[in-house]
Amino acid sequence: MGTDRRLFLAAALDDDTRHALASFVSAPGMPWIPGRRVPPPGWHITLRFLGRSSTLQHELLLAALEEELTQARFDVGFGGLGAFPYPKKATVVWLAVDSGGNELEELAVACERAAVRAGYEPEERPFHPHLSLARVRPHQDLSALVEQYPEFPGRLRVDSVVLYESITSNSGARYTELDRVALR
Repeated sequence: MGTDRRLFLAAALDDDTRHALASFVSAPGMPWIPGRRVPPPGWHITLRFLGRSSTLQHELLLAALEEELTQARFDVGFGGLGAFPYPKKATVVWLAVDSGGNELEELAVACERAAVRAGYEPEERPFHPHLSLARVRPHQDLSALVEQYPEFPGRLRVDSVVLYESITSNSGARYTELDRVALR
């Protein structure tokens, strides 16, 4: 593995959840989500962005994750839409986590501990569990969309943490799974 790869840790969507969500957001009569849509293969719940990483950091991170991830598998339920930084000036449209947020928070804390042990700088921003669906440039007021969008009824079984590489290009980001560490 070369050095200086852009990495992050996430809870991956299984194929059933991904297909159900893709059908849900594209169903006839559903409100259109504007912006550059994240393709379904790229859908995930980010637990910890790591940034530029060396081979050594990658190896140290995997060893630390094996020790830090003591949590049992759990389910996540979803809600409606939200937006960063907020709906009136949306630059990212995301699907909310309705249940399982506390467990995701616990998992993110374990990922943070592992990242710091592997030599990454501590994360300054608070963790906010969500699934990004689109990036909006320039920002838009999407308050009405966020308020009217129905809740996605699907559920996700979180049974591992996935280490991804993010490869960016003019056509957007592509994510490649590098490693997977199972929950207990």
